Amino acid sequence: MSPRVPHPPRARHRRSRTALAFGLPLALAAAGALGYGFLGPGAQNRASAAPASAPAWATATADGFASVNALGQNGTYGGRGGSIVTVKTLADLEKYATADKPYVIVVAAAITMNPVGKEIKVASDKTIIGSGTSGQLVGGGFFLGQGVHNVIIRNLTIRDAYQGVWNDKEHDFDGIQMDGAHHVWIDHNDIRHMADGLIDSRKDTTYLTVSFNRLGQENKAFGIGWTENTTADITIHHNWIRETEQRNPSTDNVAHAHLYNNYLEDDPGTAITSSYGNYARGRTGMLLENSYFQGLTNPVIRDATATLVQRGNIFTGTTGTTGRNESGGTGAAWDPRSYYHYTLDKAADVPSVVKSGAGPRGSLGTTAATTAGTAATLTVAKDGSGQYTTVQAAVNAVPANNPSRVVIAVKPGTYRETVRIPANKPHVTLRGTGASRKDTVIVYGNASGTRKPDGSGTYGTGGSATVAVEADDFQARNLSITNDFDERAHQDIAQQAVALRTAADKVFLDGIIVSGDQDTLLLDTAAKERLGRVYLTDSYVTGNVDFVFGRATAVLDRSVITLKKRWDGSSAGYVTAPSTAAGRKGILIANSAVTGDVSDRSFYLGRPWHAGGDATLDPQTTVRNTTLSAAVRTAPWTDMSGFSWKDDRFAEYKNTGPGAGAASTDRPLLTDAQAARQEVADWLGDWTPTAS
Repeated sequence: MSPRVPHPPRARHRRSRTALAFGLPLALAAAGALGYGFLGPGAQNRASAAPASAPAWATATADGFASVNALGQNGTYGGRGGSIVTVKTLADLEKYATADKPYVIVVAAAITMNPVGKEIKVASDKTIIGSGTSGQLVGGGFFLGQGVHNVIIRNLTIRDAYQGVWNDKEHDFDGIQMDGAHHVWIDHNDIRHMADGLIDSRKDTTYLTVSFNRLGQENKAFGIGWTENTTADITIHHNWIRETEQRNPSTDNVAHAHLYNNYLEDDPGTAITSSYGNYARGRTGMLLENSYFQGLTNPVIRDATATLVQRGNIFTGTTGTTGRNESGGTGAAWDPRSYYHYTLDKAADVPSVVKSGAGPRGSLGTTAATTAGTAATLTVAKDGSGQYTTVQAAVNAVPANNPSRVVIAVKPGTYRETVRIPANKPHVTLRGTGASRKDTVIVYGNASGTRKPDGSGTYGTGGSATVAVEADDFQARNLSITNDFDERAHQDIAQQAVALRTAADKVFLDGIIVSGDQDTLLLDTAAKERLGRVYLTDSYVTGNVDFVFGRATAVLDRSVITLKKRWDGSSAGYVTAPSTAAGRKGILIANSAVTGDVSDRSFYLGRPWHAGGDATLDPQTTVRNTTLSAAVRTAPWTDMSGFSWKDDRFAEYKNTGPGAGAASTDRPLLTDAQAARQEVADWLGDWTPTAS
C-alpha cells in the first residue's frame, strides 16, 4: 500500500461569502432532454434562451465544513458559473456528470441505472440537483474519487439497489460513495434501500457537509472513515435517519465531526431495529449538539480512544441505563465557530423541523424550462394539506382519456378506502411521498364473500381489491397496498381477498409493498384475448394461498416474496396460480428472494389455474436466478382442480438457497438455451418500463 499523503495545514478562518458571489448569466441548455426518451442517432442538442440571471438554487453554496477555504478550494459552490443542463436519461446524466468543465445538472425524471448498482463517476465542479420531486436515480448512485472536489448533490431521490440480502457482503451498491474527495455538499436528498450503504465517506474525504437528507430502509446508513489518518472535517446536520440498523453515522478517525440537530428514529412499527445511533470510533473528535434520539437502543457510543462531547441532546424511548449513551475522552475540545458560522435549533423542535424540512423540495431545481412537458401533479393528504383527502377523489379529478401523465402524490398516512383507476384514465402514477414505502398505506378489508352494502350480492374475488387498475400505462411507487380482511373472524365466507388487481397493459409497479393472505396480487388482463404486461420491481409481495395469480404477462424482478402463515398458525400454501392464455407468457419471477417465517417444505411455487375450467389455457410460471428458502417444497409444483401441472408450463433456472434443487421429473429445470428465451425482455417485448 502506498504511503498516505498528509493534509496541508488546515484553514482556521471562515469562508468569505462575498468573495464567491457571481452575477454572470448562465446558459440554459436542455441537451436534447426537453422531451421524453433517448436521443436518436445524430440528434441535435437544443438550447433555450439564457435567463437574465440564474435561479437561486443554481448559485447556492454549502454551509458547515464544506464552506471552509482549504486545499486550494474556496468553499463549495458546485457547477455555478457553468451551463445549466436538464437531463432525463442515464446517457445524458453520465455525459455531463463526468465532463471536465462546470455544469449545473438538473435531473428531471426517474433514471434507472443500467446495470443495477452502477455508480456514476462524478467529476469536479458539478451541481447535480433534482427538478422538484421528480429527480430520481433508481438502482444505483454516484461515486466521487480521489481528488474530486467542489461537488453538490441536492434534491434527489436515490433508491432501490437492494438485492434481497440485508447485511449484503457481495454488492457494494451505495447511494453516494466518496473516496478521497473534498468539498462536497449532500443536501435535501432522499436516499434509501440500497444494497450496501446509503452514504460512504472514505479514504480521508474531508470538508464534507451532509444536511437535510432523509436516510432510511437500510442496514448501513452512513459510514465515515476507515483510514489510519485523523484528518477529515465533516458537518452533519438536520438529517432524518429512520429505519436503519447501524452507521447512523459511524465516524472513524475523523478529526472534527460536528453533528447537530439530527433526528434519529427507531420506529417500533417496522421490522428494522437499530443496533446503535451515533458512534465515535478510533481517534474521532465528535461534537454532538441539540439532536433528538427516539427509541434507539444505544443512542450514542464511543471508543475509549475517541473524544465525544454532548450538548443539549434529547433522548426519548431509549433503553436508559441498559443502553449506551456515552461521552468523554481525553482529546482537546474544539469549537465549530472557529471554522464556520451556524445556528442551532432547539432540540425539542428537531422532529418537526427535520420531518418537514428534510428530503427533496418542490421549489428546488425548477424553472419554466425544467417543468415544461412534465407531468401534472395532484396531491392527497388526510390532514387537508393537499388538494384531496382521499386517493379516489384525486383519481376522479383526472380527466377522462387524459393524453399525458398525471401524478397523484399521496402524503404519508393510512388511507382506508378502495381505489379504482378506470380504463378511460390512462397514464396515472400513484406515488407515496414519505421517506418509506411504509409511510403511505392504502388499505381495505373486503373479501370475495363480503356482501355489498347495497345488498346486490358479494364482491367476488376481483371485486374485493383494495386498489383496482383498469387503465393502461399505470405506475405505482413508494407506497403500500394492503387487504386486511380478517380470515379468523369470517370463516363462514369465501376467503379470497385481493390487495391489488391489475387488468391493463404496461403496468409498472416500482418500490411498493403488496400484502394480504389469499389472492393478494391479481395480475389480470382486460379480456382473454388482450395483452396485459406488468413489471413489478424492487418490491415486496406477501401472502399464503395463490397470492400471485392471473392471466397477465407479468414479471416480478429484484423483489422479495414473503410467505405467510394461515390464520390458524399453519404453514401451507402456493405462491403462484397462473391462468395464462395459450401462446402468451405467464408469470416470471427473476432475481428475487422467496422467504418467510413458515415451516420448512410447506409451500409450493405454483399450481395451474384453469379459470372456469377452461382447458384451452396454458398456465406458465418460471422462477429463475432467485433465492429460495427452505420453505419451498422439494417438489415445488402441484395440480389444481383436476388439471395437472405437468400439462402446462412450470420450470426453474439457476435458483439458489436451501429451497433450490436438482432437476427431476417433479422439478423441471430449463436448459441454458431454453432460459435464453425466458428473460425479462422476452416478457416485456417492445415495452421498456421507465419511471415517470
